[in-house]
Amino acid sequence: QVQLVESGGGLVQAGGSLRLSCAASGRTFSSYAMGWFRQAPGKDREFVAAINEIGRITNYANAVKGRFTISRDNAKNTLTLQMNSLKTEDTAVYYCAATRTDSGRVYVRLSSYDYWGQGTQVTVSS
Repeated sequence: QVQLVESGGGLVQAGGSLRLSCAASGRTFSSYAMGWFRQAPGKDREFVAAINEIGRITNYANAVKGRFTISRDNAKNTLTLQMNSLKTEDTAVYYCAATRTDSGRVYVRLSSYDYWGQGTQVTVSS
C-alpha cells in the first residue's frame, strides 16, 4: 500500500509556472506507475500525465503536451509535475495517483489507479 500527499499548488497568472510534488510513503515506490489527473469545477476528473515505474516512459494529455513535464525520483519517493505556460483552463484540483505494476507501461485511465492523493488546488488567473 502507498499513501500519496500532493503539494505545490497555488495561484499563478496566465503564462506562469508551478511545480507540483507528490510524496509517496513506503519502500516500494519504484513498483508503482504514477499519474497526474485534474478536476475542474463541474467537470469530470481527467488525465494529465503518466509515467512508468522506472521513469523511462511518459504520456501526456494533448491539452498539456509541450507545457507540462512529469518526472519521478525513486530514491526520494517523489513524483513531480512541472507546469509551464499555464492557461486559465488549467485551473483545477490536481491529484497524483499510483498503481502497482511491473509492466513498464503507463496508464491513462482513472480506473487503472488504486491509490490517490487528496489533491492540490491550482488556480490560473487571467
